[in-house]
Amino acid sequence: MSIQIETFYDEATNTLTYVVFDPASKDAVVIDPVLDYNPIGSIVSDDSYQKVVDFAQQHGLKLHYVLETHAHADHLSASQLFRDEFPDLQVAISERIRQVQSVFKTVYNLSDSFVTDGEQFDRLVEDFETLSAGTLTIKALPTPGHTPACLSYLIDDAVFTGDALFMPDYGTGRCDFPAGDARTLYQGIQANLYSLPDDTRVFTGHDYQPGGRAVQWESTIGEEKAQNIQLKGSTSEDEFVQFREQRDAKLAAPKLIYQSILVNIEAGHLPAQESNGKRYLKIPLNIRAERAQ
Repeated sequence: MSIQIETFYDEATNTLTYVVFDPASKDAVVIDPVLDYNPIGSIVSDDSYQKVVDFAQQHGLKLHYVLETHAHADHLSASQLFRDEFPDLQVAISERIRQVQSVFKTVYNLSDSFVTDGEQFDRLVEDFETLSAGTLTIKALPTPGHTPACLSYLIDDAVFTGDALFMPDYGTGRCDFPAGDARTLYQGIQANLYSLPDDTRVFTGHDYQPGGRAVQWESTIGEEKAQNIQLKGSTSEDEFVQFREQRDAKLAAPKLIYQSILVNIEAGHLPAQESNGKRYLKIPLNIRAERAQ
């Protein structure tokens, strides 16, 4: 079997969404779909979702899963729109999403009605578990560190790394989110990505176009091991951890972190409608008090 991969790039959040499919059987999965959100006016729209659905319908694809590489902190997931369109589709994420839910239940001061057992998702995936999507075989490779619930998905000769590993000229994901850990990220990449054959294709979750170059999303394990500016195959664990922690300490929080995670720990479900028919996002205020000297 030779898979085909269609890529969709959301410029507003630098996010890459993938449709992976078997052209013979038409079996397919979607990885990391985007629900458009404009914080100016708090407007939600489905343009990015519609592009993916149009492609799937035009090619007669049978969508089995939305695969989330993690609970994203920079965009809302469109996973529930796919469930509405394709009732048999399942939304899948690492079983360690429970840990992320527990952390952010406290951050948002959510009520007891918010459960942290992952039941919002259709499928909780174990490390190294193999999923079947018709003729597609998907192996879940643990790559935590950016968040505890990060998975990379190996399908045929391609691995989809989410925010763990980016293009060689950009590096790796940050590790300063709650429960993130640079040492854990290093170990996961070295053990579960860099151990793959060098010709394995790598598809990243984002591309931030360093130096203003054109958007890119595909490399190989061999290229990453030889050229990744933050984590080569020869980089020591302590060297990476020191670099990552120093860099992360200087980074600003993602613009949509609170909006995104609130929705994404709920498997892409938007907040429930209130008595006036509207939905509301809950965003904590971080107030810095300053005294005049």
